[in-house]
Amino acid sequence: MKLGPAWRICYPACAKSSSPRVKISIIIPAYNEERLLGESLRHVRDALAGFSDRGWDVELVVCDNNSTDRTGDIAREAGAKVVFEPVNQIGRARNSGAAVATGDWLLFIDADSHPSRALMDDVAAEIAGGKCLAGGTTMRMETGSFWARLGTGLWNRISRLRRLMAGAFIFVEAAAFREVGGFNTEFFAGEELDLSLRLKVIAKRLGKRMVILHRHPLLTSDRKLHLYSQWELFWFMVKAGFSPRRVMRSREDCHPWYDGRR
Repeated sequence: MKLGPAWRICYPACAKSSSPRVKISIIIPAYNEERLLGESLRHVRDALAGFSDRGWDVELVVCDNNSTDRTGDIAREAGAKVVFEPVNQIGRARNSGAAVATGDWLLFIDADSHPSRALMDDVAAEIAGGKCLAGGTTMRMETGSFWARLGTGLWNRISRLRRLMAGAFIFVEAAAFREVGGFNTEFFAGEELDLSLRLKVIAKRLGKRMVILHRHPLLTSDRKLHLYSQWELFWFMVKAGFSPRRVMRSREDCHPWYDGRR
């Protein structure tokens, strides 16, 4: 794709590494994200030196997931290739973005998250090492509230122990992603956990590994803590704890992702 000025990266002549040429497709699913998308894209752009210093190519794909605001316009103004997905579902949006991506590796980033240059450096090192099939990263939220620290701390421990990827930041070899069929669209939340489990099978077969990076956690929005009451979030966690597969397959139960509150 032809990237706008903000997305042009160094050519191989200015690369600091002789690692093989790789193309990275950054895929951002976005539903009514006009308030946060522009700032997130600026952070992604600033972090791209982790790839451009190696002479790698980058393309940006934003999936406008049936937004009713200026999400698509903001993405196009930033130089992204925009694909429209009419069915409002996170897994479908990610799959639609991946369907038009042309990279050797796919990097899924949520529209309310801010990756750092250091995190991208770590991703590039894993890809260049040749032993990694897919990976994610630990998280940190914008605020340091008790509940934010508790929730992210618990998730980070589980993620690293079980090698489960958080949907906000996933990098995966494109061929492996397509072999497993992408994200399972039966899920309205938790689809990244299902993907993690299926990729583990391929990684084991190929003698590769899945990694959860932790030196430079991804900064992500804590907006759900402000948009929903403690009771709403607690009740969702209770239902998900008792019947995770049923809850994750129900749009109604997963309303914090789909009710449009922003």
